[in-house]
Amino acid sequence: MRHCGIPRLVIAAPQGRSGKTITTIGLLSALKKAGCRVQPYKKGPDFIDPSWMTRITGRFCRNLDSFLMDRETIRASLARTAGDADLVVVEGAMGLFDGVDLEGSGSTAEIAKAIGAPVILVVDTTRMTRSVAAMVSGYRHFDPEVRVAGVILNKVARPRHEQMLRAAIRHYCGIPVLGVIPKGQKLNIPDRHLGLVPALESDEQALTVDGAGGAAGEYLDLPAIMEVAGSAAPLEVKKHPLLDIPLLREPRLAGLKPETPRAKVAVFMDRAFSFYYPDNLESLVAAGAELVPVNALSDKRLPDFDAAYIGGGFPEVFADGLAANETLRAHLRERIESGLPVYAECGGLMYLGRKIAWRGRDYPMTGALPYDVVMMDRPQGHGYITLRVENQSLYYNKGEELKGHEFHHSRLENLEREKIRFAFGVTRGYGLDGERDGIIYKNVLACYTHLHALATPDWAKRLVRAGIRHRKLN
Repeated sequence: MRHCGIPRLVIAAPQGRSGKTITTIGLLSALKKAGCRVQPYKKGPDFIDPSWMTRITGRFCRNLDSFLMDRETIRASLARTAGDADLVVVEGAMGLFDGVDLEGSGSTAEIAKAIGAPVILVVDTTRMTRSVAAMVSGYRHFDPEVRVAGVILNKVARPRHEQMLRAAIRHYCGIPVLGVIPKGQKLNIPDRHLGLVPALESDEQALTVDGAGGAAGEYLDLPAIMEVAGSAAPLEVKKHPLLDIPLLREPRLAGLKPETPRAKVAVFMDRAFSFYYPDNLESLVAAGAELVPVNALSDKRLPDFDAAYIGGGFPEVFADGLAANETLRAHLRERIESGLPVYAECGGLMYLGRKIAWRGRDYPMTGALPYDVVMMDRPQGHGYITLRVENQSLYYNKGEELKGHEFHHSRLENLEREKIRFAFGVTRGYGLDGERDGIIYKNVLACYTHLHALATPDWAKRLVRAGIRHRKLN
């Protein structure tokens, strides 16, 4: 048993689109400016918000998810990754008590309880005065195990509006107002169907978000917020295998390497493919992988490696650049035909097909797998997904059950089923077609499901093992 006494807090809201993200970015910016070593976390499955939180703090943002992870794993993850930080900030998702069932499983509230953190509630005060007190009071008393310790008022119209809101909360709720963020275009940040635009995608948008975060941070009562974080009681953490995995300290692949590499695993990491959980990369290294970066937009030849991991992203946005790199696409296709083990998620699945059809144009991709990808206006899969392994592969055994998540606006067409096997049956979610997910072709497994290594601990070992086997055979 060990104790984690680090100050910590959760930024939550009554509902989505209340201003959690701009508030969190503002808080992180202000803390960083004050010289604080702050470790950011995001509740639930998400790559995009964490990319900005990583950029601002210079530390990998981690995900805490009570649907994918049990409580002890969540506690161990926090203790392992925040040990040298001055303060922990967790950004929630959706409404504070919104989960996957009536009991609120998987909610932000469950994360707050798991890590024993006070909650700061961000309230969109548009067209609201005294009613703010009724709302805040309801959230304070809904679950006695969740401590709502303060409020940040967002989209406040004018000084008189602020005075009325403050008076109502002071009189009826008895908790402090920790910030007042006014309405204003300068606090808007660019977004897309999954939320913010990824941090690596555009330098211009990065400056916009940095500016919005800096502006929002000026409206927060930083000393009072730090006092709330410091009120968290020490957290008891049981001995856990996760605590022994080495940390990727800096947001770059070169920051971690095993003492005795057993296999080289290529990671396609660039503006098109940027959706990677740091825990997945660390788990690969812990399993003996030397990570080799590949840029699908600029590298003309593949480096020497034994297996590959192609994560998610928005390859359709960079489809022109991916298509133009014919040499790399051809080289990857040849390696796959010769038996290269490849694990591809969502954007990676799109890249391995014959083409991506988007906005009236067709963009050739690697052509390694027999299908076309078509971008749709509406989400095709969005949320948690559970799977049962139907066909054996290098990465999963038949009969295993998996948990993950999916976020995709694309679907597959013209799939040549006689050339592939389906990896999974879908028991919750959508996957490829509502019934199946995962395409197995030679030593490739490509799926819409994003996995998290803390929920699927054997995945990294199996990918490294597949790379070792491939190297010996070649």
